[in-house]
Parts: sequence; structure tokens; C-alpha cells
Amino acid sequence: MTGSRFVTKVLQRYWRFARGLTLGAQGLIVDAHGRVLLVRHSYRPGWHFPGGGVEKNEPVETALEREINEETGVTLRGPAQLFGVYANFRHFPSDHVALFVIREWDQLEVPPANREIAEQGFFAIDALPDGTHRSVVSRLQEVFQGQPRDPLW
Repeated sequence: MTGSRFVTKVLQRYWRFARGLTLGAQGLIVDAHGRVLLVRHSYRPGWHFPGGGVEKNEPVETALEREINEETGVTLRGPAQLFGVYANFRHFPSDHVALFVIREWDQLEVPPANREIAEQGFFAIDALPDGTHRSVVSRLQEVFQGQPRDPLW
């Protein structure tokens, strides 16, 4: 187990006891060409939607805006649409993910790779990068192809 995965596991165990329930906010950011913005983290495999954890006393929309700006440099120009709330129990008991679709946004500059985000890019839905997480693929099918929603992330 790498050092970053070990730290993640330790933090997850702490959060399990410190918080009875955890919530994450992720953004499905769509550009004018119908491509979606994905990020590759330094601490977990695969490509994912940008986003992160909701802090205590923080509205989920505020967490979403903060996280996507930190990770990708994207700022919202309009409201994000809540698409669904999913149980992320496969990876962490009592964890939930709120997925928002974002179509009105700006990205004045792309932040350089850093300790958290190794890479980011816009991808056509039919040309996703190798290693795209299965939950991302499922959510894209739900949003763009009308597949029934799976309650599990």
C-alpha cells in the first residue's frame, strides 16, 4: 500500500468515528461541444468528476463550487443542477455523493498539476480515457442516455 493510500485509509477510519455520515459533492461539467471534464487524482486510480467533501456547517453547493475551483479552476456562472444523491457504501460506510450537472461556467486558466490533481481534461462521452472509473461511466449513461439511476455510486 502506498503512503497516500495508507493516509486515505487512516483518514477514512477517523471520519467514520468523527462523523456518522459523510457527503461529497461532484460536478459533471459539460462544455459547449458536449465533452465532460474529468480529473485524475494523485492518490487514487482512474478518472473522476471533480469535487470533494462537504465540510461541517457548509452548504453542499458551496462545497461543490469550492472543490471544483480548487481542482480545475472552474467557476460557476449559473446554478448547478442537482442530478442525484448516491450511496457510496462500496468504498466507505455511510458515505453519500451528490452529483450536480454544470453547464454554465468559466475556466480562465487550467491550474498546473499538483499534489492532489495529477491531470485534467475534457473528453467526449464516446472517447473517455482509459481507466475512467465505472461510477463515472454509469453517471454519464444516466445523464446523457437516460439509463435508469443506480442508487449506488
